[in-house]
This record gives sequence, structure tokens and C-alpha cells, in this order.
Amino acid sequence: MGNQFAPSADQKKQSSLRDRCCDRLVPGCSAVVKDVIKPKRRNPFFMIKPTSGMCALAFLALMSCALLQGVQARVVEEFSHADSCKDSLYMGTPPRGFISSSLRKICQRYGNKPRYVTLYDASKHIPVYSGYTFKKSDGEMRVDVPWMFEPQLASPKSSSNMEPFLTTLNPHMNIDDTQAVLEDYANTVQYERGQLNPAVHQADQLDKVATYTLTNVVPQSKEFKTGSWAKYLDLIRRRLNNYCQGTAYVVTGVTTTGHTIHRKNVDRITVPEYLWSAYCCTKFDQNAPYTERYKFPTFAAYGLNNRANNHVVEVSLQNLEAFIKERMEVDNLQIFYDNCMI
Repeated sequence: MGNQFAPSADQKKQSSLRDRCCDRLVPGCSAVVKDVIKPKRRNPFFMIKPTSGMCALAFLALMSCALLQGVQARVVEEFSHADSCKDSLYMGTPPRGFISSSLRKICQRYGNKPRYVTLYDASKHIPVYSGYTFKKSDGEMRVDVPWMFEPQLASPKSSSNMEPFLTTLNPHMNIDDTQAVLEDYANTVQYERGQLNPAVHQADQLDKVATYTLTNVVPQSKEFKTGSWAKYLDLIRRRLNNYCQGTAYVVTGVTTTGHTIHRKNVDRITVPEYLWSAYCCTKFDQNAPYTERYKFPTFAAYGLNNRANNHVVEVSLQNLEAFIKERMEVDNLQIFYDNCMI
């Protein structure tokens, strides 16, 4: 008769992931962690006695790895299935018309739960857009979590788990070929990492954590990111908090022409010329002031990703689509199914 308490294959896999993660953060710490969690002796003092000068770091590594074990992202063929993040999209339908052979669809998952979608350009090393549902939020910006990357962009047979960038060399040797890495942002004085699905538009801590992946990030001018774009994100947060009475679907993206960030004399990341965003909320407060009510069920905006002249312009959804068509190659572009008509 088999041991009913024996670890399953999934548990063994997670344990192995934890050990690899811990040992990358603190060499040799997995043995320390195992000994502390399941001590060889029952002496209670032994349970808290450090077996290494880095035992405290081992505990921190374990906690970080335990958190990150729940992070998953998958490269998928379509977003149209429930396990492929379709609930992040209005009517389960992704934006239509973005064309390029280098585009990859990513279902961003955390804790075995789909969180949002990203259309990623593996040649320019930036997302074209991220689509998500807005959660009523207090505008909290950050959580203490490492930046992550998508292994399946490097190899379809890689783990579906989104993995953290760590201090040691990553085993996915061709990761640089398909996506941005932390080194690409290391010496960029003018630009910062800007999330397309921003943590400030999420309420649950797990939803916030899932936004901290470089597949959800583009280079943003510091002045634009912390100035007019931050003000716009807060404006939309307050508007949807106050007047959207149902689910608000948001798609935030970029125009993919612009400057390029170089590393070691190699083109690495395209700096988008513009950022844009649109929301769709079909159930809203009909008694809202007209200045807000006419911006439902859908409205949009765009802004120049630059140090100057970077004010954000709010426009209709149709005007945003016309704006995008003038600046990048698209075919029969439609951001929301049926233009978010009620």
C-alpha cells in the first residue's frame, strides 16, 4: 500500500523550484531552509539555532520563493479560452488588427489564476498592449517583489512559471533574444520601467504582484511617467472608482516606433513614441455629472513619451484608433468588441 502522505509530482517540482530559487539568492541556503523547516533533531533550541551565518537570508529567500512559486505566465495561441485570460477582455475578445510575425500572446497568471493578457513583440522586446480589468483601488503603487521574466518566450518547452531575475546567470541562455532583461534598463538615465497594467489600477496584493514582469513594461521617459501619465492613471482610477458600477476593461498600449535602447552596441529595446489607453465600462452611474457621464461607456487617451510636450490628451475611442492607425501598421483595428457599444 502506497504512502498517502508521500509528496506528489507537483509538490516535488515546487520543492525543486524553491531549492533552485533559494540557492540562487543565497548559495547553499536550501539545505539550511530544509533543516530549519524539518530539523533532524527534536531539540527546540536546534530549530532556531542558525546552522549557517546566512540562515536569516535563507528564511528571506524561502519566503520570496514561496511567494514566487505561485506566479505563472504562459505563451498561448489565443486569448479566447477561460484558462487563457479571456475574462480580462471585454466580451472575451482581444483587440483586433495588430500584425507582426514577432508578436506573442501571453496569459499572465499568478497563484494559478489568470490575471491579465499581454501582446508582446519579441523582436522589439516590449509589450504592444496589456489588457486587464480595473479593480477599485486606493492607488497604492508598489509591492516588494522582484521583477520577473517569461521563460516560454525563450523556449516553448520551458516552465510555464514566470520566474524572477536573480543575482546569478539565468539558465535560459537565449532569454536576451526574445525579451528585455534587467541589464537593458541598468544604464538608461532618461528612461524608467513603466507598467502597461499598472499596480495602481489593482486592489488585491496578488494582482499587484503579477504586474511586476518586464513583459508588462516599456521604457518611459521619467518626466512623462511621473508627471502627466501618472496624473492620467490617477484620474482614470478615480473616475472608474466613482462612476463605473460594473466591470471596467482597460487596454493600455504603445505605438511601436521610436528610439532604441542599446546595450553593448546592440539594439535592445524600442522606446515607444506614444503610450495610449482605453477603457470600457457598460454599466455606469447614469446620474454622474455630464462632464464625466459623456466619457462612458468608453473613452481613451494618448500621450507623447518624452521629456517635454508630454501632456495626455483624452479622446473618443474612435479617435484613438485613428491616431494609432496613423503611427503603426495595423489591419482593421478594433480595441474593444463592437466598440464597447451598450
